[in-house]
Amino acid sequence: MSDQNIIERPVDSQRVFDGIILHIDHVTCELPNGQRAKRECARHIGASAVIPVDNEGNAWLVKQYRACVDRVLLEIPAGKLDDKNEDRLKAAKRELREETGLTAGSWTHLTDIFTTPGFSDEKISLYLARDLHAGLSHPDDDEFLNLVKLPLQEVVARITRGEITDAKTICAALMAADLLK
Repeated sequence: MSDQNIIERPVDSQRVFDGIILHIDHVTCELPNGQRAKRECARHIGASAVIPVDNEGNAWLVKQYRACVDRVLLEIPAGKLDDKNEDRLKAAKRELREETGLTAGSWTHLTDIFTTPGFSDEKISLYLARDLHAGLSHPDDDEFLNLVKLPLQEVVARITRGEITDAKTICAALMAADLLK
């Protein structure tokens, strides 16, 4: 079955907000029925995230306060790209080192995800890091984290119980657990 009957065609775009992390565009689209509709699109530079799993099967996560949801969340290390053309694996390696102090001898690209395609173009590349080596962390000046080591199967169990709700962490942990079983 062809998707031609559901595709919208952008005919106009206007930047309505320039923020620190997000830029908001109002995009006018011509709908398949010929009518027009306005879409609000948050533009994001992109990010990389990594689930580090040691030789004992433990995942290394971070606890971090997230102001937008006013909660401390348990997440995999992640961060935005420094620029649009930054190598995504390089960004994942940087974030792992900064947030946990870990480096890895083995890297696997799990997938790329669109976090909230209903209103944002943010794409996060997810990686599995293995053959871990400890070092010193050096988070950004405005980043306060607690490092948490849990068996990967416990991470999966917490996801199943609804205790871990961060989308990138859920995707990466489930994919890593499947890959490593």
